[in-house]
Amino acid sequence: MSAYSNSKGRVLAAHGVSLVLWASAFAGIRVGLQGYSPEHLSLLRFLIGSAFLLVLAPFLRLPLPAKKDIPALFLLGGLGFSVYHTALNIGELTVSAGVASLFVTTTPIFSALFAFLFFRERCGVRGWIGALIAFTGVVVCSLGTDSSLSFNNGIFLILLAAVSESIYFAFQRNYVEKYGVFAFTAYTLWAGTLFMLVFLPGLGSAILSAPWAVTQSVLYLGIFPSVVAYLALAYVTSAVGTKEATSSLYLTPALSFLIAWGWLGEVPSWLSIAGGVVTLAGVLLAVNKKLPQQQIKADAPL
Repeated sequence: MSAYSNSKGRVLAAHGVSLVLWASAFAGIRVGLQGYSPEHLSLLRFLIGSAFLLVLAPFLRLPLPAKKDIPALFLLGGLGFSVYHTALNIGELTVSAGVASLFVTTTPIFSALFAFLFFRERCGVRGWIGALIAFTGVVVCSLGTDSSLSFNNGIFLILLAAVSESIYFAFQRNYVEKYGVFAFTAYTLWAGTLFMLVFLPGLGSAILSAPWAVTQSVLYLGIFPSVVAYLALAYVTSAVGTKEATSSLYLTPALSFLIAWGWLGEVPSWLSIAGGVVTLAGVLLAVNKKLPQQQIKADAPL
């Protein structure tokens, strides 16, 4: 099997891992909010993620960041972790998980726009048509669960989260290529966690009073959607670019409904299922094209 085929297989596997783990986060957040405030949930989740990365760090040689890159790493960590996750958690107090996943799905659109404006990454007609079909699908999927799409503070915060996350995705590629997936993810996650330390007062009491099942959900969020998913998507971005890396995130709402069905007992309607099918069709149109061998780098850093 050629190096190109092996690389393409790794990229597809990383796509799948990040997609499933991120889709599960919406149900996990809903569980976490049963015992924690949005701010404490964000901080505890990333204290766990930071500790997990510290355990892994001795086994992987992390290149020290150049002084000139430190401000950018802090900025990306603040946007991609602190702002995104805190805004999303607060938004989910008034917006259901399905609608939240719908608006987070605008992240690839913003990412593609930033990538085009700053890096001239092209998104052809087929890509934009597929994006439009996919976004239509997530609207239908969301309406099947909650038709109350009135604009409120929760939706505004979730859109803010999507924009923040899209900046993280659009501007990470050069740093991933320079430092590698693990180092970039570790440094930005640690930076984002430092910003969230402003939420530290009262966290100990919250942990003691929260049900163990809720805390288990936060443990899951801290390790898998917070660390493993970011590592996987950073690898994809380093291999194929921002647009290709984030376009499959349109599938997140459909998977979120399925995961919430199994985890929380929330049964999706037939309209939600139909929307998921439309979303899948749009994603396949946008990303299912033969990539030139030089576009997927066999030696993408991991």
